[in-house]
Amino acid sequence: MDKKQAVYDALSNQSILYTVMEHPAVYTMAEMDELGITEKGEVVKNLFVRNAKGKVHYLIILPKDKKADLKGIAAKLGSTALSFASEQRLEKHLGLTKGSVSPMGVINNAAHDVIVVFDKSLEREDKIGVHPNDNTATLWLRFEDLKRFVESCGNQVQVIDL
Repeated sequence: MDKKQAVYDALSNQSILYTVMEHPAVYTMAEMDELGITEKGEVVKNLFVRNAKGKVHYLIILPKDKKADLKGIAAKLGSTALSFASEQRLEKHLGLTKGSVSPMGVINNAAHDVIVVFDKSLEREDKIGVHPNDNTATLWLRFEDLKRFVESCGNQVQVIDL
């Protein structure tokens, strides 16, 4: 089954309402801006990071315009220094490739060992845009539904002011 369809099926099985916008592959927020995607709702950026020893992995989810201060985020999480995880770790833990990082990737995290951290400001969003594990589409859903989906996959979720 293709990656997108697996996400759509999982959402439907949980009766989570969503809409999909198909588009050419995008790799950056600038490309999403050019296609007008970011005008439709709050598109998020997703950072897959690891702690200093590489034993703990986090998926940090922020509004597209918010700067990610990894040192500050590490302090708020009570973690050792954070750094970006390699493409090999991204594939191993979330089954994703660079450019398609998404909270929906937890569907592939059988070990449930990736901690998903949402910026608190996203809580008030009714229309959040994420990739459905493929960067040729943007999935739109409410924050509460996105959070519920991640939790249903068995991953720990934290909502903090980043």
